[in-house]
Amino acid sequence: MSAVKRHNRLVALLGIVLSLSWLYPFVIILFGSFKNRAEIFTNTLWWPQEPIAENYPRAYDGLEFTRSFFNSVVITSLSIGIIVIFSSMAAYALSRNKGKVSSSIYFLCALTMLIPFQSVMIPLVSIFGQVNFLNRAGLIFMNLGFASSMSIFLYYGAMRSISASLDEAAYLDGGNPFQIFWRVIFPILKPTTVTVIILNAIRLWNDFLLPSLVINQEGMRTIPLRMYYFFGEYTIQWELALAGLVLAIIPIIILYVFLQRHIVEGVTEGATKS
Repeated sequence: MSAVKRHNRLVALLGIVLSLSWLYPFVIILFGSFKNRAEIFTNTLWWPQEPIAENYPRAYDGLEFTRSFFNSVVITSLSIGIIVIFSSMAAYALSRNKGKVSSSIYFLCALTMLIPFQSVMIPLVSIFGQVNFLNRAGLIFMNLGFASSMSIFLYYGAMRSISASLDEAAYLDGGNPFQIFWRVIFPILKPTTVTVIILNAIRLWNDFLLPSLVINQEGMRTIPLRMYYFFGEYTIQWELALAGLVLAIIPIIILYVFLQRHIVEGVTEGATKS
């Protein structure tokens, strides 16, 4: 066996081991969702001896899944839509203006990615509470603020790879800047847009901390907030919590499967050409 073949096999073996190490926690969650509470602790790492499918209907009811799923979808989709619109337009303006002011604004946006959310969350929520701008609308607005820096960074790098001659040709055809961006430039940014969507969707869909601080109306709680229902003061319903986790994970996995082929290309464009 040649050295190249041995090297390729070792790389493949390492990839398999790493893949299994990443997947196994999800397998444990799936197995645990079919067990009773006692078996979760006595038979943690293997398939349940007597699978219990009733955990899922009980978890569905406990999560108030229809309502909490609707709230999560509304908050996540509206947040992502606004993030894509504002971040792409901002990145287009910054990339096409070559002055020092535009460069300074871009680097300032990039630097804000280094600011920990925990360092600003308390004063931010306090200010929003004083102006009565909490719950769904306030959460969407905060999501825009926290996600814009990374999204602008990715879009800006992708914009740099698009020749300005396209803008000039569209302008000569009678297009205004708004039309040029949405009809000519934005369709070219599909891989980057898909990357922005999936990265933000995963974070926003699973977010617990910020919604727990901002949402104070029972009917507006998202799935992660409703998951807290299974963690009582004196007991934890692990079997229902694990079933609820599976129900919560399925939508984002479906989204990732449909969009994953664009992600690597979009991240590469945004990161290497900025």
